[in-house]
Amino acid sequence: MNFVTLNNGVKMPQLGFGVWQVKDEEATAAVTKALEVGYRSIDTAMIYQNEKGVGEALKQSSIPREELFITTKVWNSDQGYENTLKAFDASLERLGLDYVDLYLIHWPTPQYDEYVDTYKALEKLYHDGRVKAIGVCNFNIEHLERLLAECEVKPVLNQVECHPFLSQSELKDFCAKHDIYVEAWSPLQQGGEVLKDETIQKIAQAHDKTPAQVVLRWHLQNNSIVIPKSVTPSRIEENFNVFDFELTADEMAEINKLNRNERKGPNPADMNRR
Repeated sequence: MNFVTLNNGVKMPQLGFGVWQVKDEEATAAVTKALEVGYRSIDTAMIYQNEKGVGEALKQSSIPREELFITTKVWNSDQGYENTLKAFDASLERLGLDYVDLYLIHWPTPQYDEYVDTYKALEKLYHDGRVKAIGVCNFNIEHLERLLAECEVKPVLNQVECHPFLSQSELKDFCAKHDIYVEAWSPLQQGGEVLKDETIQKIAQAHDKTPAQVVLRWHLQNNSIVIPKSVTPSRIEENFNVFDFELTADEMAEINKLNRNERKGPNPADMNRR
């Protein structure tokens, strides 16, 4: 496993396991399998409605808590200072934990203009020692600039949609300049066209790897944190086996050229659903 050091000194596995769209009753088995394979970072959220299932897998595991890195998120309808503190308590109870390693704002929902107050609640949780690190999801540069101007604790990362068809180069440059990691959700474009792309398939054949492994390796070599999701045991294993090969500079450049600025999810500037 590769680890990255976040801007507050906390170490985080560069490859984690996501559980978006995994039903609560399936989450326990999926996370258990992921832990057996070697994952130590698990990414959930209140809106996924599987924090209990994740927590059950953690409870059944014999892995020491300090070796695990658990992320969850505050949903849009729970934003605002006091609401966020309550939402955190509820998430912690569902997970069955004393603290989480990373707590994130799920979307900025700019129409409601609550993300600064929400982030200040995250700062309180951080100062109180109830979370090891705080950050955001789906923040555009303008949203990050406002947090940097109005809040005290710099986000450690920004979790955004990112894959070869949406490389997020401008956002990555901004985050790198401010020592904020980019974490990729939907890193395989939700198993979409990107895995059928001729360039990806050609590189996969050259390394005797799958297209998914090549794309995950591209993320890692771009210094991004990545959280692929699967409930299929063989794919959970496949997605973890990406540390025994390396893409060449030319291969990285070829994949970088695939960018289309093509999203599967909403643009954060327009996403205000509660």
